[in-house]
Amino acid sequence: MLRDDLRTLWTEPRPPGAPARVRRDWALLAAGLAGVALEAALRENVVWRPVATVFAAWLCLLPLWRRTSPLATATLAFGSVILLQVAALVAAPGGPVGLNTGAVVLVLVYALPRWGSGREVVLGGAVIVAACALCAVTAETSVVEMVVGFLFGLLPGVVGAAVRFRVTARERQLDQVRSREREQLARELHDTVAHHVSAMVIIAQAGRVLAGTDPSAAVEALEGVEEEGARTLEEMRAMVAALRDRGVGAELAPPAGVADLERLVRTPGGRLRVDLGLDGELDALPPAVDAAVYRIVQESVTNTLRHAVDATELVVRVAAERHTVRVSVRDDGRRAGRGRDGYGLTGLRERATLLGGTLRAGPGADRGWHVEAELPRARSGSGVRTRPRR
Repeated sequence: MLRDDLRTLWTEPRPPGAPARVRRDWALLAAGLAGVALEAALRENVVWRPVATVFAAWLCLLPLWRRTSPLATATLAFGSVILLQVAALVAAPGGPVGLNTGAVVLVLVYALPRWGSGREVVLGGAVIVAACALCAVTAETSVVEMVVGFLFGLLPGVVGAAVRFRVTARERQLDQVRSREREQLARELHDTVAHHVSAMVIIAQAGRVLAGTDPSAAVEALEGVEEEGARTLEEMRAMVAALRDRGVGAELAPPAGVADLERLVRTPGGRLRVDLGLDGELDALPPAVDAAVYRIVQESVTNTLRHAVDATELVVRVAAERHTVRVSVRDDGRRAGRGRDGYGLTGLRERATLLGGTLRAGPGADRGWHVEAELPRARSGSGVRTRPRR
């Protein structure tokens, strides 16, 4: 068991999306260099002042590369600490060498488990532990102070590992939400395709019966099969785009749509008044878009009831245009907390993307929370055209 855990740690890749440099990196560098200059100029008991100043400035520069090269920066920083301690042991300067601003290396201790791969964490951790142990041995302090200093030096690494685990767990949950949304959308598309295929079979059977007595009715039946086939191909293309994994089952149940919004907005009751407005031709929407509109409104109503403070009104607008369907949901409440997107909004954004649309959510200009979605009535470029009936 322990061997498997160590092998897993050794082969752990770097976390994705590590930024090279952000604005706070330059602020940290400026603060560090300013601290070095002030300490070197004002502090009186500095041993080897030129060496200590250059060494501290070197340590302030290294955090600029801590995310993209966590092992290299940790090795250079703590390797330099080891060399300086060895030089101090040989020369015996009569006091500790270095400036207090050299504590900036704690940022590198944090960055190593936060942004490094498994082998980088192991190798860099060995260098850090060696440097901390050498400093603890050479310092003229008690055992308790040595242990406390050693634990304090390693504490940022524990924090970095905890942050990495938390971010990884959230990304894993987001992936599960996206996967569930794809599965639900694929099931709805499956129901639509099954409906079209059943209609094609019925029309074809009727055309075969009428072919001998009424050829014109048989031709009309073939046109109906053609139209149903075109719709089926359209939905099949959408299903192939949405369904990434094999083995997704299907439950033949009609999904809720725009026609069910009236019933949905009556459910909150009590303190929340829902103003629903429907505009345009919303009766002939593709089933996937129809279900997506319902899900967006449903999730927005749920979020308002759960998270909006002092909300009294929710305004819902669904407008069908020639090529798109626009959904707008706005409440007048106050948002508690940071207002970060939850898993429900993440799933809706994934659904909108799969359908070729967009979804935006965020706080309003004055108060409340706004959800804006734009969905295409049909996928473009499908190459499917229906022929009008004669």
